Amino acid sequence: MASSQSVVKLVLDDTNCVEVNLHGATLTSWVAEGADMIFVSEKAVYDNKKAIRGGVPVIFPQFGAWELGPQHGFARISQWKVQQDPIKHDNGSVSAVFRLCDNEDTRKMWNHKFQVDYRIILWKNKLQFSLQVDNKGDQPFTFTTLLHTYFRLPDVSKTTISGLSNLEYIDKVANGERKTEQSGLLTVNCFTDRVYLKASLPHDITNVGGNQKTVHVTKDNFPDTVVWNPWADKAAGMSDFGNDEYHNMVCVEAGYVSESASLPVGQSFHASQVLEVL
Repeated sequence: MASSQSVVKLVLDDTNCVEVNLHGATLTSWVAEGADMIFVSEKAVYDNKKAIRGGVPVIFPQFGAWELGPQHGFARISQWKVQQDPIKHDNGSVSAVFRLCDNEDTRKMWNHKFQVDYRIILWKNKLQFSLQVDNKGDQPFTFTTLLHTYFRLPDVSKTTISGLSNLEYIDKVANGERKTEQSGLLTVNCFTDRVYLKASLPHDITNVGGNQKTVHVTKDNFPDTVVWNPWADKAAGMSDFGNDEYHNMVCVEAGYVSESASLPVGQSFHASQVLEVL
């Protein structure tokens, strides 16, 4: 069922709810146990043109710089449609489905026919994101995709991220140099922009939200994990990000980005991540 509203709410109860802005299908709030786990900048712009700074923007069909169009592709700056309005299920969850299809503007940049269905399912203290990409055209295509999740933190210096130890990563701060993670638990304390390869283990992110919970991250067919924080100098140069807000966020992003996914004609790509408050 189509909806004309710009923000869609999934409400389980007074302490578990989600808000999704149809601009980019960007999840801008996830309240679990009464506290928001998701960071959105106080300077975020809501003009239906610029990407919303924070939340969980959907990156497709390109992660990073793109010679054919805007950085991180067009999905995060496109207007999505509600394919399924929020529905409460017998298993105690609430779900909604959002859809993006090719149009005249996307085909000018990337001449392929596609359909992306993005399902969000909310349980008590748990949130699932499922992405399905369908090739609707007459030629195969390749793409990269990612869920650019911004976690809200009281203090980034007190947050740790597990599941990255001994993994090879691409250090984008060091001009793409390949390195190996030496930390058992990663703490971000400087400008960080890393693509961890073959990150198959779950991630536990500590001290998230105002109630300082641990968020357990599992993912399927998102082989990479990106960790990003702009730190002071980069933050100062971003018009839609407060100078000191880097203290209160970290991005831990489930993606298919170090290599491109190939999608034959008539086939579907599926990937998902689950966030659970422990």
